[in-house]
Amino acid sequence: MADHRPCTARNETPLERADRNFGELLQELRVTQTGVQILFAFLLSLAFTQRFPDLDTVQRATYVTTLLLSVLAAALFTAPAALHRFLFQQGAKPRIVQVSSRLASFGMAVLVLAFTGSVMLVVDVTIGRTGGLAAGAATLCVCLGLWWLLPRLVRRADRTQTPHRMTIRQPTAVRGGVPHRELSARRR
Repeated sequence: MADHRPCTARNETPLERADRNFGELLQELRVTQTGVQILFAFLLSLAFTQRFPDLDTVQRATYVTTLLLSVLAAALFTAPAALHRFLFQQGAKPRIVQVSSRLASFGMAVLVLAFTGSVMLVVDVTIGRTGGLAAGAATLCVCLGLWWLLPRLVRRADRTQTPHRMTIRQPTAVRGGVPHRELSARRR
């Protein structure tokens, strides 16, 4: 497993690549974590406002659901740090990066729902139920468009412009004792 041969166009070893990918992931998490913290603080403060007792059942359910979604998003975004801390210096960096990336993806999905619920709640309280539902739906569409559809469109455009760049690399890791071939970043 101590493969130190360069494995990418950047001429980096698998461990150097894992270190770089983990650093990039941490930068992404710093951006999203700030948004989650602001949303969570906003939601926590709502329960202590004078208008909170006036919320109807649907608004209270939306509030509680959104609060719990923001907690779940925060937990998913901070889990990579806990995972890294637990597995520190155990030679698990590539696996940490893989699992952390999935946690971040789940965190983004949960954050979309938390954003949608918070916008829906605020607009419902200020304008009305129909406006709240419309604003929530619009928030969901914008987030899905920017966070899910846009990256896929960019990837598709990149593939059609440079299809020859999709290559199979040398074996880089071992799963169950059998080396596997890793697809280039363009293919993933």
